[in-house]
Amino acid sequence: MGSLDTNPTAFSTFGDDASGFQPLNADDVRSYLHKAVDFISDYYKSVESLPVLPDVKPGYLRNELRSAPPISSAPFDVTMKELRASVVPGMTHWASPNFFAFFPSTNSAAAIAGDLIASAMNTVGFTWQAAPAATEMEVLALDWLAQLLRLPPSFMNHTGAAGRGTGGGVILGTTSEAMLVTLVAARDAALRRSGSQGVSGLPRLAVYAADQTHSTFFKACRLAGFDPANIRSIPTGPETDYALDPARLLEVMQADVDAGLVPTYVCATVGTTSSNAVDPVGAIADVAAVFNAWVHIDAAYAGSACICPEFRHHLDGVERVDSISMSPHKWLLTCLDCTCLWVRDTHRLTDSLETNPEYLKNDASESGNVTDLKDMQVGVGRRFRGLKLWMVMRTYGSAKLQEHIRSDVAMAKMFEDAVRADDRFEVVVPRNFALVCFRIKPHGGGMTEEDADEANRELMEHLNRTGKAYLAHTVVGDRFVLRFAVGSSLQEERHVRSAWELINKTTTEIMQEQIVVE
Repeated sequence: MGSLDTNPTAFSTFGDDASGFQPLNADDVRSYLHKAVDFISDYYKSVESLPVLPDVKPGYLRNELRSAPPISSAPFDVTMKELRASVVPGMTHWASPNFFAFFPSTNSAAAIAGDLIASAMNTVGFTWQAAPAATEMEVLALDWLAQLLRLPPSFMNHTGAAGRGTGGGVILGTTSEAMLVTLVAARDAALRRSGSQGVSGLPRLAVYAADQTHSTFFKACRLAGFDPANIRSIPTGPETDYALDPARLLEVMQADVDAGLVPTYVCATVGTTSSNAVDPVGAIADVAAVFNAWVHIDAAYAGSACICPEFRHHLDGVERVDSISMSPHKWLLTCLDCTCLWVRDTHRLTDSLETNPEYLKNDASESGNVTDLKDMQVGVGRRFRGLKLWMVMRTYGSAKLQEHIRSDVAMAKMFEDAVRADDRFEVVVPRNFALVCFRIKPHGGGMTEEDADEANRELMEHLNRTGKAYLAHTVVGDRFVLRFAVGSSLQEERHVRSAWELINKTTTEIMQEQIVVE
């Protein structure tokens, strides 16, 4: 009674199979991955012929697959068969060259290979000691990309005999995380600066951004504890091409100071989601400096273009900001998720985010010669994201990456020229990169702005139902606007031309129907 049975067979649940369950059986790994790679290769060859938007209803997948998990195992071929039969038909194909919605989600053979290898190694790199190569690869990849962007040395990692410099970076999942961690750091710095006891001064802190700033900023502000009443969304208009006006920013920040508030954080965007507006980084930094407020640049999409010298001027003034983030998973051929954040002083970030439990203490961390990347993010565990980014840069080199950006911009300009040449349409805002914002404009015969909005909505819905193209919309200056984003990794000039022909044809049909109704 109470003693353990020392007979080894008493603990076996595998009967006569001494090997038991081996989820990483070498033969299975090779077989399964070969089949997965064949699937991926076939997918990229065929995705152009698939409808970009699927014709499925919410809940369809539960009706196609088992509602309860299986008890018994099944051959991997069965799993792959169900993937092809049930999952693929329900996918919106972001990889399709006929995908022009939102912003691109680019990819490449090098990135896929890097992600696969990182997944296989499955390292959890919370500290340098837990994953020395993964940590240093991330640091190296960030420094490489910082050099391509010509960021000042103050944003780069410096490790040597003299120890670390103050700047550095981290790869996060999304821009939302980059905003959140920098908001928290700015919040804590402002509380210390204002002499607050704990968080008692939090209701006095104010943050600022243009009304074109991504909605994730306002969400992150709430998560960081800022009073929604002190989150300033500053109106923009056509007079600044929907960019944040520094003079208006100064007025708002000064008014807050006069009211007893503490300006804490300003978010400037290079390439807003709705209109691709570019906030003037240098001028905004100058205004923020008056109030000692943190300045963050959100360059999630357009930051990739700034590796090209002809676009780098959009980051002018970056040496005077506190942090900048951009997402190679949008336009730099590196698959999700990969958002790069650089800060001028990593200590301001780690002071707010550091955790130091006994079980993670080690000599390398205590030496001060490394930054444990867990202390620059919300969570502790982290993926080996640096590998795929390094493999993209190492495999393709800066010349090919610049060629990729320039090709997309050229195709977007071609589309823009076609829109401008058709007097039924208007380009609503200047095209800064590879996004064209356009619409059917009101014309003679009594078409009002409201009628034009409805016509554009109908055009978008007709286009998307064909499965031959996918566009998204926004509202700019109270007008319903179509967004045509070039950049899918498989896109060629012929796809842009085909999309324009479809838009042209569909618009003609819509207008003819309107004439019949009138």
